[in-house]
Amino acid sequence: MKQSVARVRLTAGRIESFACPPGKSQAFLWDTDAPALALRVTPTGRRTFVFEARLAGESMRIAIGTVTDWPLGEARKRAQELKRLVDAGIDPREEERKRQQQRAAEAAREAAEELTVRSAWLRYMEEGKPKRRDAWKPRYLADMQRMTAPGGEPKKRGSGLTLPGHITPLLSLRLSQIDEDRLTAWFLAESRRSKHQATRALMMFRGFLRWCSIQPEYRRLVSTEVAKGAAIMDNLPETKRRTDALEAAQVSGWWAAVAQLPNQVASAYLRALLLTGARREEMAALKWADVDFRWQKITIADKVGDTRTFPLTSYLSKLLQGLPRAKGSDGEASPFVFASASKTGRIADPRSSHERALATAGIDGLTLHGLRRSFSLLGEAAGAPAGAIAQVMGHRPSATAEGYRPRSVDALRPYLQRIEDHILALAMGTSSDH
Repeated sequence: MKQSVARVRLTAGRIESFACPPGKSQAFLWDTDAPALALRVTPTGRRTFVFEARLAGESMRIAIGTVTDWPLGEARKRAQELKRLVDAGIDPREEERKRQQQRAAEAAREAAEELTVRSAWLRYMEEGKPKRRDAWKPRYLADMQRMTAPGGEPKKRGSGLTLPGHITPLLSLRLSQIDEDRLTAWFLAESRRSKHQATRALMMFRGFLRWCSIQPEYRRLVSTEVAKGAAIMDNLPETKRRTDALEAAQVSGWWAAVAQLPNQVASAYLRALLLTGARREEMAALKWADVDFRWQKITIADKVGDTRTFPLTSYLSKLLQGLPRAKGSDGEASPFVFASASKTGRIADPRSSHERALATAGIDGLTLHGLRRSFSLLGEAAGAPAGAIAQVMGHRPSATAEGYRPRSVDALRPYLQRIEDHILALAMGTSSDH
């Protein structure tokens, strides 16, 4: 409430000479030119302009600022502005809160506009993940890091320095700058270097944009459609569904070439892929604890489920038992069946060994996944039911045409043994009657 003091016309001299009486916590000097404006003085000598009025029967007091920061004319003008709001039934304090919120929102928008692709990408690598998976696969994560590497490092093989990753040119841009024209120009430039790698980089970046589109702080800045412009789509390399697989006549040459590989672990690994139809990463991650030699069973981590268990056939059992029990850098026995000196401690990239065997056998274009297809086709030729083949390979019943009913390990055993016998007969060049 106002103190009972006489109103005066505030001047610089009166402001300077006005003091707080002894024993008082504050004193007010009210202006006649702007009746809602007062000079407030404390015992310490601090002088502040304040506004005071009544709204809806309640008194309010709002600090305008110190006399050092506010010239008297500006303080009167501010008091009159506040008085007009009060007369209109508006609480100036609420208006100020709204202005502060608007300023904060605008500052946030401006900060978001300055957000770079690099900062969002780093968070994407940390928090993003593929559909139905808990985390990135190590190999895909390594590819993401390679695609965004700055380059300029000595090459591990050959002379010279490494080139920047294909996504690297986008990292310095603001996220809000990624539009169709800019992304098209980037893709066409990277395609001149390597169309295949540029396409892979584009697919990675599409995944990044999809992730950004569901993040509250990023979704306003991106569009998933910018990576689907006509100029980009028209320049994508033609995709062909792989159908590579071993022909029956090729099994003998392939098997002999693989068996002769100097790397015993890679040799056994490749044959295990053909004999089980397992995915390459599933077999690479196989641990000794997952192989039950007593009850002749194997349990592997499944791509689409937790684990799956299938019979350990006779030849594969002997093949695995013949592998050396490798030791890690700590001198302890490696837990992995297909152990190696790689960072993961298990076989990392057997493609070079496989390519050497293919060259020896005179077979072109057979991928590691082609061995999985080969198992399926050779299994059919051996007379095994499609459901049994699909179950061993790790296909869900709902994903197969026959929608099979899962069999027990014992029920699968004769079928998987029949497939192994058929493959071995082809490998040894003998007839197989099934």
